[in-house]
Amino acid sequence: MSAVVKSTKVSSKGQITLPREVREVLGTDFVRIVCDAGKVSIEPVADLAGSLAHYARKPVPYALARERAWDAVVRQKHKRR
Repeated sequence: MSAVVKSTKVSSKGQITLPREVREVLGTDFVRIVCDAGKVSIEPVADLAGSLAHYARKPVPYALARERAWDAVVRQKHKRR
């Protein structure tokens, strides 16, 4: 595989656009940016949806979520635990 060397401008918001050739080489839409000893590298990361799945919670019925939120507000207001 030959190296892909491209230049890009950093926007006023600190954003860059990865050139198509670079995105194709990475093979993913998710990247990790590593800055070490004055050098920056962009590494491919597997799909974040799969890697964050263990953080997902089971759905809570609306009525139960509302009741829990109300209880938390009342406890906070009256400093009860």
